[in-house]
Amino acid sequence: MRFTKLTLLSLLGFLLFISSCNKKTDNINETDVQKEIKTTEEKDAYDVKEYYSKQEVDIVMRDGAKLHTTIYSPKDTSKKYPILMQRTPYSSRPYGETEFRSKIGPNEFLMKEGNIIVYQDVRGRWMSEGVYDNMRAYIPNKKDKQFDEASDTYDTIEWLVNNVENNNGKVGVWGISYPGFYATYSLLDSHPALKAVSPQACIGDFFFDDFHHNGAYLLSYWRATAVFGYEKTEPVKESWYTFPELKTKDQYQFFLDAGPLSTLDQYYKEDNVFWTQLKEHPNYDDFWQKRGIIQHLKDIKPAVMVVGGLFDAEDLYGPFETYEKIEDNSDNYNIMVFGPWSHGDWARNKKRQAIGNVYFGDDISLNFQKNVETKFFNHFLKGEGDQSTGLSEIQIFDTGKKEWNTYDSWPPKNTKKKTMYLSDGALAETAGKEFSEFISDPKKPVPYSEDIKMVFTPRKYMTDDQRFAARRPDVLVYETPVLTEDMTLSGEVLAQLKVATTGTAADWVVKLIDVYPPDAEDTEETQAYLKMSNYHMMVRSEVIRGRFRNSFSKPEPFVPNQKTAVNIKLQDVHHTFMKGHKIQIQVQSTWFPYIDLNPQTFVPNIFKAKASDFKKQTHTVFGDSSIEFSVLK
Repeated sequence: MRFTKLTLLSLLGFLLFISSCNKKTDNINETDVQKEIKTTEEKDAYDVKEYYSKQEVDIVMRDGAKLHTTIYSPKDTSKKYPILMQRTPYSSRPYGETEFRSKIGPNEFLMKEGNIIVYQDVRGRWMSEGVYDNMRAYIPNKKDKQFDEASDTYDTIEWLVNNVENNNGKVGVWGISYPGFYATYSLLDSHPALKAVSPQACIGDFFFDDFHHNGAYLLSYWRATAVFGYEKTEPVKESWYTFPELKTKDQYQFFLDAGPLSTLDQYYKEDNVFWTQLKEHPNYDDFWQKRGIIQHLKDIKPAVMVVGGLFDAEDLYGPFETYEKIEDNSDNYNIMVFGPWSHGDWARNKKRQAIGNVYFGDDISLNFQKNVETKFFNHFLKGEGDQSTGLSEIQIFDTGKKEWNTYDSWPPKNTKKKTMYLSDGALAETAGKEFSEFISDPKKPVPYSEDIKMVFTPRKYMTDDQRFAARRPDVLVYETPVLTEDMTLSGEVLAQLKVATTGTAADWVVKLIDVYPPDAEDTEETQAYLKMSNYHMMVRSEVIRGRFRNSFSKPEPFVPNQKTAVNIKLQDVHHTFMKGHKIQIQVQSTWFPYIDLNPQTFVPNIFKAKASDFKKQTHTVFGDSSIEFSVLK
């Protein structure tokens, strides 16, 4: 934003739904999927059917395709209401004008005070016509009947404001995860009636969100390929896809036994379009580049509030990049809220907010919904609609001090760069001449979690205790002495590794860890087999597939035993390492089965690698490797 602001502080995305089905184990089964709506909504005394009327319509797009749209309108017609809309690939169910959701809208406050709430099945999904396309490419300067998600949104809004009774001519759009992507998309070629948009946990680019991280394939999302890969030919009310029957609850062992990615073809055949796309496009080629939306965020007109979770395992890249690109290329109202949340936690109303073993405070999501989200939409849809919202530019949670902070810009201006070197087990002020080695064995990869589970979308591992990894010989550990004063890291963390390998390929994983003091106390969230004493809390982590160290579109092998620079951008943090704690960095090359296995032998396409390509290799990290971050003054 170019001005000063002050602040306090869906059907959810399908991945949000999946991981909320079983809060203890993150497990999923097909029964859960069939109950998407009911299992994601907390029921209370408020009866939507008593206060709202429901209408289902098929809105005709410019090319003739009909998109199924559900409209909930307040029965009180004594005043006009704005329209709040979510476009989703995860169904606008329940279908039928006598069937109601138990909750509608972004939160209960916006529901109870009265708004026209709209859900739409996007093109090619559920009851909507057309062909579905994952992250459909944006078409600038469309002609005649050309369409994309921007035009579908425009055509929908045009129909709504002209045909839905009692609307005030103002529209807001919100969504979490994939619906967050569609919310972002609404900003492109936006309809004049669109006044406020909140992309939340929004996908920005499938090569950096969800299914890839810096080119490394996220194997833990493999089962989600069923959701996105099977096309349908006509409107349907029930799921047309099924998940693979794996007959195990041990994800690590299942994928280890399966071996190369190519063996998974037995579960997804050629009819799974998305699996085919993943296999045929292992690099950041034109296929993926066209599907990114970040590069198109210019000259945005509606007000925007980007929301994200600092411990979102799925979509952390998207929200930060969305805010930053709009900020750099537009003059609209643009703010950012990041809390101590996993994927979509801010839409839930759990009393105690925790990620895994780490507790952050009470009523954090409820306060956001009431004092931030509701205020944002009401100001632009019911109020003055000017820049004076009472909300600040940046609201972000300090995950170390466990308190909210507000800033006028991101990253904060009052920071200074600090570089620390990975030298002989220490985070040092100066570079060392020594090096550290470890053997990386694809047959014994480093787990990303101690928990034995079959998880659809990981959550708790984002703050998990990393002692189990620190004690492995194939994980390098570097840490500071016990801190004598607080140190707040705010903004991007950049790992600048100097490495070598005896092979021709390798992945590199860097983790930033807060080592608790021995007297740290347990909370009710602490797992039974753990103690918070000396807890190694993962604050941030990231991976890069080494072949993409110089270019994501042009992979290249390592030269065996040759010292090579590999830079890894870790997504932004806002975390105070408290006095008495230690800062730790871990470096490793496997992270399984969150990330698929690298053969450590360069092959053109890892999706087609053979078992014989996978080799044990020795990796070296040199003492002039460093971590660069910004410290709050």
